[in-house]
Amino acid sequence: MRRIISVLVENEPGALSRIVGLFSQRNYNIETLTVAPTEDSTLSRLTVTTRGNPQVVEQITKQLNKLIDVVKLVDLTEGSHVERELMLVKVRASGPLRAEVKRTVDIFRGHIVDVTSSVYTIQLVGTQEKLDAFIEAVGHAQVLEVVRSGITGIARGEKVLTL
Repeated sequence: MRRIISVLVENEPGALSRIVGLFSQRNYNIETLTVAPTEDSTLSRLTVTTRGNPQVVEQITKQLNKLIDVVKLVDLTEGSHVERELMLVKVRASGPLRAEVKRTVDIFRGHIVDVTSSVYTIQLVGTQEKLDAFIEAVGHAQVLEVVRSGITGIARGEKVLTL
């Protein structure tokens, strides 16, 4: 089962290394990882996507809570939440295929952020499923490169992850 764990950590050198090292030492896989500073410059918010049964996820959260750099964490997948991922895609398209690619971008509510005579660079934001569906939909065009940010998320409603 896929889990999204959001972690507030001290914004200090080595904090990310210690967290990633915990996953590595215990043979837990990190599917996606995003990190960015919060409104409090002393803290960063880290979002990890991993897979595991409930016992494995419980072990991960217990081990993370033992790290001195970890201030607070929440398993977003335990409750209702909003998750998003950013994807940039370079697609080769020429002739009538250009219009078809543009229509597909509109259908997926994406944006063409760079254009050359033969290549579109497209930005999409959404769930992993939406981004995967877009790649499949433009399959007739030649996808040159795909860059994905990794999942980030936030709990819905009044629930917040702060000190």
